[in-house]
Amino acid sequence: MTIKEKIVEFMRTSAYNPMLEEELIAELEISQEQKKVFSQLLEEMVAEGLIIRTRKRRYGVPERMGLIVGRLQGHTKGFGFIISDIAGIEDVFIPSNLMNGAMNKDRVVARINQVNNNTKKAEGEVIRILERANNEIVGTYEDSRNFGFVVPDDNKINVDIFIPKADRNAAKHGDKVVCEITEWPDKRRNPEGKIIEILGHGNDTGTDILAIMRKFKLNPEFPPAVEKEIESISEVVEEEEIAKRKDLRNLKMITIDGADAKDLDDAVSLEILPNGNYRLGVHIADVAHYVKEGSALDKEALARATSVYLVDRVIPMLPKKLSNGICSLNPKVDRLTMSIFMEIDHKGIVVNHEILESVININERMIYEDVSDILEHEDKELISKYQYLVDDFKTMEKLCKILRARREARGAIDFDFDEAKVVLDEKGRPIDVKKYERRIANRIIEEFMLVSNETIAEHYYWAKAPFVYRVHEEPNVEKLEEFNKFVHNFGYHLKGMTNEVHPKVLQELLEKIKGKKEETVISTLMLRSLKKARYAPENLGHFGLAAKYYSHFTSPIRRYPDLAIHRVIKLYLQGEVDERREEKLKSAVAYISEQSSMRGDIADEAERETKDLKKAEYMAQRIGEVFEGIISGVTSFGIFVELDNTIEGMVRLSSIVDDYYTYDSEKLMLIGERTKKIYRIGDIVKIQVARVDVKQREIDFNLIEQ
Repeated sequence: MTIKEKIVEFMRTSAYNPMLEEELIAELEISQEQKKVFSQLLEEMVAEGLIIRTRKRRYGVPERMGLIVGRLQGHTKGFGFIISDIAGIEDVFIPSNLMNGAMNKDRVVARINQVNNNTKKAEGEVIRILERANNEIVGTYEDSRNFGFVVPDDNKINVDIFIPKADRNAAKHGDKVVCEITEWPDKRRNPEGKIIEILGHGNDTGTDILAIMRKFKLNPEFPPAVEKEIESISEVVEEEEIAKRKDLRNLKMITIDGADAKDLDDAVSLEILPNGNYRLGVHIADVAHYVKEGSALDKEALARATSVYLVDRVIPMLPKKLSNGICSLNPKVDRLTMSIFMEIDHKGIVVNHEILESVININERMIYEDVSDILEHEDKELISKYQYLVDDFKTMEKLCKILRARREARGAIDFDFDEAKVVLDEKGRPIDVKKYERRIANRIIEEFMLVSNETIAEHYYWAKAPFVYRVHEEPNVEKLEEFNKFVHNFGYHLKGMTNEVHPKVLQELLEKIKGKKEETVISTLMLRSLKKARYAPENLGHFGLAAKYYSHFTSPIRRYPDLAIHRVIKLYLQGEVDERREEKLKSAVAYISEQSSMRGDIADEAERETKDLKKAEYMAQRIGEVFEGIISGVTSFGIFVELDNTIEGMVRLSSIVDDYYTYDSEKLMLIGERTKKIYRIGDIVKIQVARVDVKQREIDFNLIEQ
């Protein structure tokens, strides 16, 4: 435990009352020589928001002083919510008139003013900004006679940035620009800024994706220090390294990935043992061998923490020389790996396992569609082409079903959402939007990766190793009670709702709604009722997977937590962990967990935004066309309709002209006053595309009479 953690823990005790610095020095027995360092430490902790200093110069922890410290999540309508730094503390609502100059994603301190007795929701006011998140803002420059201003692309920042004429730097009306904030906003004044980069005109092809990349600070280029460092990395595996490892080059193994994947980080092998059990081998690219801790390459990888898969490109965590080259498990070449072999019985229980450093040589690079066509459709041409692997595929399918049945038996929740694939032409324009299919080959790899991630996490939990876990905490009971009220409208209810709920209860509900018209909306609302999965240095279990231990081990090319735990595994395999190294690792995994969770959220947001942009562009070419869809949401101002290709649009209440409709908030439906016509979630309707605002990613539909 660090000195900062000890101070916070001391201040959290029930007997503690806010103290002056001198009182703390006496209570904590700080020596005369350490006083200056202790004063600096308190200043740092105040700046970080770990502790609060009152006007009377007394120190305490925020949560015991009616305050909350956290990240502000802005809303398009001007208000916001503070997401607390401390897990388990509910979000606090901040009205727009009490934001006091804070902007989306700023780290702030807020005073809690009141708590609603009915909803138990807290409301507050921002009193201090600890850290600004938006030094640079991407938006559209709009010119006027005496000055200009930038309208931010991020609609959660709902103030324009004032640009003096002298600071527009040749930007023209309608240009997509990056502006740097020079004066922060306050209660009554907009922020001021200067243009530092012109990305192109807002209507030019390619400017849209470039703007999203700049908004989320996603840089496709690597710093010169990284480029220089990777020059010395060999493009072939060296014999000297092979000699130190378990040689698995004669073991039959394959990769199965998407057709366009270039960063292949996992391979699988499967044998039947003499006792009838399965011996599953999962072999993961040994990225840690090439990315040395503390190197420029490592620092850049940690800063990125994840590869980002935008609609038209990948922004990798590692340079292509590694991600698509020496680290990628390409076929018919030697590659260094971290392997885990698991002996799995016919109930899906891992009865034995072995973790080792290895060298492999992949027999075949398979794609999901081909393996699925062999297993689902017995495709003759493919069976002939891969004859020597067909029996292995069938054995993999058997083991996949065993592992899946075991997960289902313990209550794992499997959300089967339709994901969209946006197909672009060579100029980046969307020409099709279709569903990704999750077929048998996808499920095989999914199950094999899940079981290896669990086995690794459990092994190092019992080894008491500092580790990065993938955790998913138990849901908030109030949120689940709200969800229970919602599903009651469809005739369902969650069994045995008490102070905690078992994932099996949610899994059973998903089974009941499978194939029903309300499946998508109930699944979506269930997911929103759960907490978000995150990385943590403590093993808190994974609620959604109904797993006691879980980690991310299988994708070190594109996720930093996987790379970090590979390093831990290597140290333990080589017996290089002493007390000093262990303390250093504990501090490292805490930071890596926080950084990776944050960067993962940014990547998800950027990916979603590029997809939504291209979906809007796609529908903008289809104004007037008629589609069939399902009502996915009902509100007081209209209904949301989702089309079969996953695109969602809104039918505004003002556009439904055959009657006046009232909104029943209990039953979540619109009812016609005269006709008694009802629109509810799950109804199939015909719509016509009426209007598309590509900039705001808004799609409006009109209902077609049926």
